Amino acid sequence: MNTMELLDGLQRKALEDRAVREKLLATRSDKEPLQSFCKACRELGYEIYPMELIAAGEDFHAQMKRSTNGGGENSPMLDGEDDFYEMFLAALEE
Repeated sequence: MNTMELLDGLQRKALEDRAVREKLLATRSDKEPLQSFCKACRELGYEIYPMELIAAGEDFHAQMKRSTNGGGENSPMLDGEDDFYEMFLAALEE
């Protein structure tokens, strides 16, 4: 499974299980939130590592920009637009 598929599965699990959701949301207050999040993911059986998560966000954002703008996008990225960690946690809070 790729990182997106792992995150989708983890999100479904977190939305069904309050303890999992709280564990993942609590990583925001850690000294190294991304490291803590990925460690929690692995403890839950989802092999997600920081650089994979960062790369997945950047790749997804680049693909989206290319597909909607004919491949030649020069606009600056908005803050957090490729941050899958924060987007994942925001989805859990809704």
